[in-house]
Amino acid sequence: MIVYVLYGGQSPEHEVSLKTAATVMHALDTQKHEVYPIYISREGLWTGLGRMPEEGLAAEQLTPASRHADAASSLGEVLAVEFGRTGEKVVLPLLHGANGEDGTVQGLLELLDIPYVGNGILSAAMTLDKDVTHRLAGLAGIRQTAYEVVTRRQWDEDRTGVLRRLENRGLLPGYVKPATLGSSIGISRCENSAELEAGIDEALRYDVKLVVEREVIGREIQVAVMGNDRPKASLPGEFLHGVKFFDFRAKYADPKLRMSVPAEIPAAAAAEIRESAIRAYEALCCCGLARVDFFLGEDGLVYLNEINALPGFTGTSMYPVMWERTDGTSYAALIEKLMDYALERRHTQKSVSSVR
Repeated sequence: MIVYVLYGGQSPEHEVSLKTAATVMHALDTQKHEVYPIYISREGLWTGLGRMPEEGLAAEQLTPASRHADAASSLGEVLAVEFGRTGEKVVLPLLHGANGEDGTVQGLLELLDIPYVGNGILSAAMTLDKDVTHRLAGLAGIRQTAYEVVTRRQWDEDRTGVLRRLENRGLLPGYVKPATLGSSIGISRCENSAELEAGIDEALRYDVKLVVEREVIGREIQVAVMGNDRPKASLPGEFLHGVKFFDFRAKYADPKLRMSVPAEIPAAAAAEIRESAIRAYEALCCCGLARVDFFLGEDGLVYLNEINALPGFTGTSMYPVMWERTDGTSYAALIEKLMDYALERRHTQKSVSSVR
């Protein structure tokens, strides 16, 4: 089977995508598959690297310079040369954030009629937007912390009024988050009005819509979910980090970071978290995979934090480790399973469209 690996992208999470792609390509069975890496630069230029050699690619080979000056011509060459190959195909879109995890690339692949790993257009767009996730999870009856949405227009027109609204809602201490970014980029923890104002200014550098969430005192617990029509949830996991705010550096550069899988939490809480993860997965129309994050509060209650429709697959990522500890699925076998789910979904779609 021809396996295309899309990575890089224009999101601030570009470097995370590179780490994920390097790890995934190293794990792919080149005796079983023809692997074709496709790099998207920070400027949005697409470059096909040709068939990956069996020995893999060195780090410096992952980010080649494009021969094209604009995105359209670079994408046109990739469409004609790379995606024009004959044979069974599947795409691994290892792109985080906007223009990759938000349904845009998924829409392109739907037009090309090529199956791809992960969530479809609708679920990709909804899960990337923290505001939309909150709304749909609330409709599904899933407990969440208090939150408010702030737009750039609201902030520009009435900064004082926005601050008053957030403080009156009791959102301090709390977190200011860009609505459509991950990896803790642009997020600030705020304890007072001055920090809240600075946090909103910082987050608006990355997005035109923000969510401000009341802090939940407790532990952050993660669950890996996998599947299409019959999703299943892994054992819960927890990062042990010892910091108040689990920011980008703590996630990707802290040598003291440790995983606890399964998380050492009461059995009843673990069962509730796994059940709630599947409910959230289904409420957001997810398929293939997602990581669902919760808070286990000091009050003993479980609160949904967010859904990550394309969780990281780096060497320190929780998603593959949780499956290995749950049912023994290795990293390489997990990728094969996810590709199988992509092919299964495309088969189901074809069976429906053929009846129309």
